[in-house]
Amino acid sequence: MDVTAHHPNDLDELTRRIRNTRNAKQRDRYRAVRLAIRGLTTPQIVDKLDRSRAFVQRWTYIYRDHGLEAMYEQPRSGAPPKLRREDEQTFKDRLNGGPLETDGVCTLRGKDVQRILKEEFGAKYTLDGAYAVLHRLGFSCLRPRPKHRKNDPQKMAQWVNDAPLLSGV
Repeated sequence: MDVTAHHPNDLDELTRRIRNTRNAKQRDRYRAVRLAIRGLTTPQIVDKLDRSRAFVQRWTYIYRDHGLEAMYEQPRSGAPPKLRREDEQTFKDRLNGGPLETDGVCTLRGKDVQRILKEEFGAKYTLDGAYAVLHRLGFSCLRPRPKHRKNDPQKMAQWVNDAPLLSGV
C-alpha cells in the first residue's frame, strides 16, 4: 500500500492510540494504518489483523486522504422514527391514563399499544417495534396483575366469609 505519514509524529501517535483505545475495532483501524505506513501490503495486513481486505483498505485510504482525525466511525442517522418526537409525550400521557372504555380491556397489552399507535398516531409498528417504543419511552412490560375496574373488595370479603368450607374438616 502506498501510504505515507501525514505528520512526522503520526507513527508515535498511532502507537499511543493503539495502547490507550479500549474499542477493539478502533484499535484495529489504527493498527492497519500503522502497518501500512511501515510498508506492509494489504494481504500482509489482512493476515496480521485477521480483518477483511475491505476493512484494511477503507481505513488506510481514509487516513491517506484525510489524516488521523478522520479515523472515527461517523454516526449513522438511521430511519426516522414512525412516532414523531412531538407526539411522544401525548402517547405517554395516553398510556399513563390507562385504557379507555372504547379500548374494551382492563389493561393495555402490546397488541393494544400497537393498535393505539396505528389508529391514534398514524404510526404503524410491528409488535416488536411497539415494545421497542415502549422501552425507549421508559415503560416496562413487567407489571403486577391489574385489578379490574368493576372489582369490589367488600363483595369479595363477603364472599370469602359466606362461602362454604370446601375441606372435610
